[in-house]
Amino acid sequence: MSDQAKPHLLNSVDASLAEWAAEAKVPRYRVAQVRKWLFEKRAGDWEAMTDLPKAVRADLAERFQLWTTEVTKHTQADDGTEKLLLSLADGGQIECVLLRDTTRRTICISTQVGCGMGCVFCASGLDGVDRNLTAGEIVEQILLLQRLLSPDERLSHIVVMGMGEPLANLDRLLVALAEAHREDGLGISARRITISTVGLPPAIDRLARHEQNYRLAISLHAPNDELRNQLVPVNKNIGLDPIMQAADRYFDVSGRRITYEYVLLADLNDAPEHARQLARILQGREALLNVIPYNPVAGLPYGTPTAERRQTFRAILEEGGVRVKFRHRKGDRIDAACGQLRRSQQPLHQISTST
Repeated sequence: MSDQAKPHLLNSVDASLAEWAAEAKVPRYRVAQVRKWLFEKRAGDWEAMTDLPKAVRADLAERFQLWTTEVTKHTQADDGTEKLLLSLADGGQIECVLLRDTTRRTICISTQVGCGMGCVFCASGLDGVDRNLTAGEIVEQILLLQRLLSPDERLSHIVVMGMGEPLANLDRLLVALAEAHREDGLGISARRITISTVGLPPAIDRLARHEQNYRLAISLHAPNDELRNQLVPVNKNIGLDPIMQAADRYFDVSGRRITYEYVLLADLNDAPEHARQLARILQGREALLNVIPYNPVAGLPYGTPTAERRQTFRAILEEGGVRVKFRHRKGDRIDAACGQLRRSQQPLHQISTST
């Protein structure tokens, strides 16, 4: 059987291994061994699973694909940031990032090939959306990024802020995050997993009903509908008020503080009046505002605000009682902003995932 004809194990680890164990008549503890090799011991291939008999390893290799992507480019920055450009079996490409910050080891993963939300300043959505990623393709990003860590490093946080709109692929995302959260997976607490969205109220409400209360980050980028319709075109069909109401409902159910993301664009959404409007929106809400100075994208006409504009914007927000954090831009030299690396690359020599 060709590799592409085999089922991808990471799409449904438990069900696939349970079926295999029954058909192959192997002891159930072999299932736990495979899970441990995948999620704890960071195995790169079946042969690395050395406490499995050779015949068992050969049978698994015959039945399942373990990896379905290829690392097209692996870039590293001086600040410890590492980024993978992954080529998919159908020819699409996605990006995922590892960020190191003191003791934190955070990964940023993608949920779609491209993005359909149309944010005018974002490299991910310039070509629209091709398709949703499978649960296995999402899990695969997590495991490939984990394998970049040294043996004494452990993943501590996951942010779903890569390519795509996560809530537009919620079914598969939740399957993937379950593997990250469970004790015999990566054991990452739900409070250390953040899902980012431009704001899709029905999907936010559905997420609120989910058994795990992940952290929610909402990408605002504008303090009023007129400007947001310009920057985030999908807002024309939604509106800020319904988004904020859905966020309030999520907070009421989960008890987790909502993070609001705001990409600061020079001379577009960085004026003092924008800061005052933003402060009024967030007043009285249990929220953190994460302000991100724009990371320029080749071919787009947007720039980074000056230090003076950033300082003024921050001062107004703080005077308005907003808890605000200005994100330090990491990985600038490796095109670490979402979608940049994919757009910057021509076909390159591919690197084996087992390296």
